[in-house]
Order: sequence, then structure tokens, then C-alpha cells
Amino acid sequence: MFGGSKIKIDKDLLAKVKKYADIAGYSSAEEFITHTIEKEIEKLEESDSEEDIKKKLQGLGYIS
Repeated sequence: MFGGSKIKIDKDLLAKVKKYADIAGYSSAEEFITHTIEKEIEKLEESDSEEDIKKKLQGLGYIS
């Protein structure tokens, strides 16, 4: 899972991930999570500055 790294995910969130990964046609929850993270990183990489990235992360609730 995740190239040998372990990431803890709340069991309720994992249940949702598994549900929607199946609905969306992903082969596994891991594939869905990986794809989702890759998409978010692409959005951040397209930002013009570190300040833009901080604003987006704040908007997503990752930092305060």
C-alpha cells in the first residue's frame, strides 16, 4: 500500500473512499487515493507562488 509507506485514515473516511472508488471504477481504494492526491498536487503545482499554495491549502482546511 502506497509504495511501502503507511498512512492512517479514519475508518469512516476509508469506508467512503472504498465506496466511491468502486462506484468510479477504480481497481482499489489505494488507486483512488493516489489519483486524488496526484490531482491535488497538479493543482498546487500550477499555482503562481507559495502564497497561492498556502491559500489553497487553507481553503481545503489543511492548514490554518
